[in-house]
Amino acid sequence: MARAAEQPGPLRLSTPLAEVRALRPAWADALARLGVFTVADLVKHLPMRYERLEAEAPIRDLAPGSIVTARGEVSATRVRPGGRRPRFEAALLDHTGRLDLVWFNQTYLKDRILPGMRLRVQGQARRFGPHGGWLQIVNPKWEALDEDREAAVQGARIRPVYPASEAMNSARVEQAVSRVLDAALPQIEDHLSDEFRRAKDLPALAEAYRMAHRPASEEEAAAAHRRLAYDELLLLQLGVFLRRAQVRRTMRAEPLRWSEQIDRHIRARFPFALTRAQDRVVGEVVADLTRDEPANRLIQGDVGSGKTVIALYAMLLAAASGHQAALMAPTELLAEQHFLSIGEALRGADVRIELLTGALGRAERESALARIAAGEADLVIGTHALLTGDVKFRSLAVVVIDEQHRFGVHQRATLRGKAADAAAGDARALVPHTLVMTATPIPRTLALTLLGDLDVSTIDELPPGRTPIATRVVGPDKSPEVYGFVRQRLDAGDQAYIVVPAIDTGASAAGAGGDEDLADLRSVMARLEAHELSGRRLAALHGRLSARTRDHVMHRFRAGLIDALVATTVIEVGVDVPNATVMVIEHADMFGLAQLHQLRGRVGRGGKRSVCVLIAEPKTPDAELRLAAMAATTDGFALAEKDLEIRGPGEVFGQKQAGAPPFRVADLMRDRDLLVMARRDAAAWIERSPELRGPGEDLLRKRLLKLHGRWLGLGDVG
Repeated sequence: MARAAEQPGPLRLSTPLAEVRALRPAWADALARLGVFTVADLVKHLPMRYERLEAEAPIRDLAPGSIVTARGEVSATRVRPGGRRPRFEAALLDHTGRLDLVWFNQTYLKDRILPGMRLRVQGQARRFGPHGGWLQIVNPKWEALDEDREAAVQGARIRPVYPASEAMNSARVEQAVSRVLDAALPQIEDHLSDEFRRAKDLPALAEAYRMAHRPASEEEAAAAHRRLAYDELLLLQLGVFLRRAQVRRTMRAEPLRWSEQIDRHIRARFPFALTRAQDRVVGEVVADLTRDEPANRLIQGDVGSGKTVIALYAMLLAAASGHQAALMAPTELLAEQHFLSIGEALRGADVRIELLTGALGRAERESALARIAAGEADLVIGTHALLTGDVKFRSLAVVVIDEQHRFGVHQRATLRGKAADAAAGDARALVPHTLVMTATPIPRTLALTLLGDLDVSTIDELPPGRTPIATRVVGPDKSPEVYGFVRQRLDAGDQAYIVVPAIDTGASAAGAGGDEDLADLRSVMARLEAHELSGRRLAALHGRLSARTRDHVMHRFRAGLIDALVATTVIEVGVDVPNATVMVIEHADMFGLAQLHQLRGRVGRGGKRSVCVLIAEPKTPDAELRLAAMAATTDGFALAEKDLEIRGPGEVFGQKQAGAPPFRVADLMRDRDLLVMARRDAAAWIERSPELRGPGEDLLRKRLLKLHGRWLGLGDVG
């Protein structure tokens, strides 16, 4: 009977590494901690980069001044304290001579490099000492040799560098891959046909993995990356277009009525003429809403570009057609503000509006739910409270989701499910048209990748009368001057926001890793009242206040009864006070770039010159880059691209929260051309095979559903 640790039969892609006889048990354990459990996992554990490894030479033939590679036996080691730069030294011998190795500030190596060990080392060789001295390499790369397995490097080669750990360094990962690769490669099936690959100049999948792990040249490594990155992008795009085809096939929406008379009535509710960009987007939205195919459109525009007007137009079109519309906002404060501003615009109209948030009392909520279910509310504005099961609509035709990056795919799907059942004789489910809005412009690359199921409308023009916002970045030592300037603006009749990262020291210190010097709302408020802004009317606004209190504070601020608002990021979106012309952000380095831009957008909403001052002492290169970008531009689209460059796509879009798997190979900054090609290919593929059930598509479909079925809601396709 075979032992559990033994390989029970031929090596398969599904074989657990613990059962692979060619691998040491300790290696299998270390790889498991890296998330690598099976032979297939190990093959997919790709190098993160490559190094050129020069041919080995005997020690006596090593050329001083060159990058060299040598091997030998460690004859002696020692640690030299050396004050601020302690060092570890080892002598390496082969049959031709001695090579001295020195590692500065790495004295821990004394427990890892021991006399009698055989090493391969690489680095720049130099001669030290009189009369030609001795040969030495400082801080060489090194690996312990397993003489039974490791052959000498006979010629220059490209060496893969793998994601690794202290227990399983890159060299050991390379050895582990080498011991399974020959058996694994013939088992790798390709989901792309020979004809398709030839047309795209792509290698076979098994050959791509061979070239990734054992590239004969840099060109082979690049070809492997191109095929594997294209695969990732193609599978995602196929999923997106498959989802679109599924929606068209299985869902329908109520086509809304539109006429020039309805258009005039809606526009009469706006106290201003729409910009050309708003007019264009209204046209795109109307074209969507008047079809029976469910609209799924992203409306993106910079801070203050007038997205809410587009949302209100769509909602009023639903009401004019005898249906209901819902607007979901990410915070109660923003929901309340939408309720107030839309209510003001519709004063005297027959349109009935309902507010639904978690702050409603039980009786108020039950009464509101009854009106919504009976169709006595035309427009319903709320928070995530709209998602709860007891919220029923009589005829929900349009859903608007504000700040869409705050809500995941599943929440959008939940709101879609609030429509009535399918009509008699129509097998398609009835769902509302969906519009999602964001004032955090999404880079085109990300929009193509992760918002592929959405049509995108961009409002790329600000309303007339908006003045540019001047942005300054200063250190904490300039704080007295900053607040002196704030006082001058308040004396001139303007209003100000002072933004802090947290409400009290406990919360802020915890969020900053225990920094007790972090300014918080309570301490800043007390200091300003006692010193810099004494005698001025100050008020605090934060998330712990009740909805009623927040509404009262904002009403007084809008009315000019408060000079300066000391707030947390609860004011990040939607707050609109034209007389507020100054914003100070304390510890600005703690905020993300999109968040800083959103906050800055609270000023500059009138005709007066506005200023945003970022008080910061950045402690990381990323924080410095964010602040420099803020000072350089007020263009939200340029900042979105910069944010993508600094943080990467997963963090910017919230990939993890949305449930989308991260890319292993594709780099959205470097592989944009591949993304465009994959999107074009996927669109054409789903056009000719809407369910991926054609000849030779079974494997492709299976891999697609495994990767993206769940987060794209494709489970019912499988």
